[in-house]
Amino acid sequence: MNNIAFLEKKAYDLRKKVLDTCIRAKTGHVTSSMSCAEIMSVLYHGGILRYDPKRPDWADRDRFILSKGQASPMLYAVLADAGFFDEAQLKAFAQKDGQFGVHLQQSVPGAEITCGSLGQGFGFAAGMALAAKMDLKNHMVFTLLGDGENQEGSIWETAMFASHNRLNNLVAILDRNYQCVLDFTENFLSLEPVDKKWEAFGWNVIRVEGQSVPALLDALHGLRSRRRPNPTIVIADTTKGAGIDSMSCIPLWHGAAPAGDAATLAVAELERNSPHA
Repeated sequence: MNNIAFLEKKAYDLRKKVLDTCIRAKTGHVTSSMSCAEIMSVLYHGGILRYDPKRPDWADRDRFILSKGQASPMLYAVLADAGFFDEAQLKAFAQKDGQFGVHLQQSVPGAEITCGSLGQGFGFAAGMALAAKMDLKNHMVFTLLGDGENQEGSIWETAMFASHNRLNNLVAILDRNYQCVLDFTENFLSLEPVDKKWEAFGWNVIRVEGQSVPALLDALHGLRSRRRPNPTIVIADTTKGAGIDSMSCIPLWHGAAPAGDAATLAVAELERNSPHA
């Protein structure tokens, strides 16, 4: 389904699930999750990813790798929304001995890997794409990167590897929210012109407004036809904390969940910025 209003509403619903989950747990990477809500809505509900929630290990499924593993609350939320498990299980997020870790846990139905260290998931994704090529499989591999990750050498090693091996079944999406842990990326270690850098590494580059459902659909639709021999990266310009004004573009909200008055304000702002407001 690719109805624009439906997908925008899904993005809001995912943000609400994430915020409620993290407030309850008193932890979680809220702002990192908020920036990729439209991306995850389009992937899982916009007809991009091929999956079967009743068969998480279906051999012909597309693989989705959350390389920015700190945004696990958003992946957990969309997997619950897609029917991989009961949404009530999200109450176990960040609880002792639970499967819903603050960083991504493979034990969660629909999660392909355990991930948290920056730059780690991208290598897994490239390996899966190469394995699919060697086994003559037609499924795609999608991976979501954080822009703080793009300061890691392992990202660029993998970018070279994927281009060299002509992994046109690999699609990376860069959540370009311009922030890392303690500062804005351009203050800490500048990435721009990030599109030209990926082009120089042999990738097909598409740059879009990452909070725009129509732009994301246009960018991701048709990639399965693999008209190009090289891998593709969609650079999605986003806002960290999108939907919650008081938490947006403030680096020190990284990895934190609001509490008390801040939580009340966050809930109210998210509701005010909802598609039906």
